[in-house]
Amino acid sequence: MKTLLLVLLMGTGVVMANTEIPLWNGDMPGKGAGQPEALKPGNDGVIRLTNVSNPTLQLFLVEGAEVPAPFVIVCPGGGYGILCMNKEGTEVVEWLNSIGVSAAILKYRCPQNRAGALEDARKAVRLAREKAEAWKIDASRIGMLGFSAGGHLTAACSNSADRPDFSVLVYPAYLFKKDSIELVDEILVDAKTPPAFVVQAKDDKKYYRSTLAYAAALDAAGVEVEAHLFAKGGHGFGLRPTAHPVSNWPKLCEAWMREMRFLKQ
Repeated sequence: MKTLLLVLLMGTGVVMANTEIPLWNGDMPGKGAGQPEALKPGNDGVIRLTNVSNPTLQLFLVEGAEVPAPFVIVCPGGGYGILCMNKEGTEVVEWLNSIGVSAAILKYRCPQNRAGALEDARKAVRLAREKAEAWKIDASRIGMLGFSAGGHLTAACSNSADRPDFSVLVYPAYLFKKDSIELVDEILVDAKTPPAFVVQAKDDKKYYRSTLAYAAALDAAGVEVEAHLFAKGGHGFGLRPTAHPVSNWPKLCEAWMREMRFLKQ
């Protein structure tokens, strides 16, 4: 569905991506969706893509960098049912490019295909490292940034055999056990888990414990983590302005990336 995705990118204020590449070439593990790829209607300015069977990376590479750029794989959210392609996709890569970070939007399998989505995320990390020279990116500074379900996917990939070098989780979901701040069993944090920046709002009542659970697990494993739990902001704000300080998270994240040397000082 390359044509559909290119249409989504037009009119977003983002420079057209360098290219869209398939993740798999006939060797995709698992299965795709049972219906054709499609948009779900809405009247809130959010582009929702569903029934993804052919995962891709849509590349937004920084041009003219003197040295290989850091690279971030962006995982849109949507409850593993849809992908928010603009609010948690194209708007995010535009910001990343503006601070000198090459990026890609991961169009991972949905709906309700967590196993397939994780395989797609892991493949995206492997592919980025394989293509580092061709894409002019730094193979030692490959990160992953996910929103909501994409935050869960980012955490899952960060604790798999194909870990990124750093991760950013924005209002992550599904990371805590019910009525606790204990990390879910399928996320196995250890000393090799990459450093993380995590941000959420306390009034994101359904999911805010994800930040507490993941940050505590990273701390217990001796992994660097910067976590921000703001009082207000709700869920699903992306990079769009709100009336609350949580909207400052991109500046905080950029400062963290520079301090951790994933970005130049």
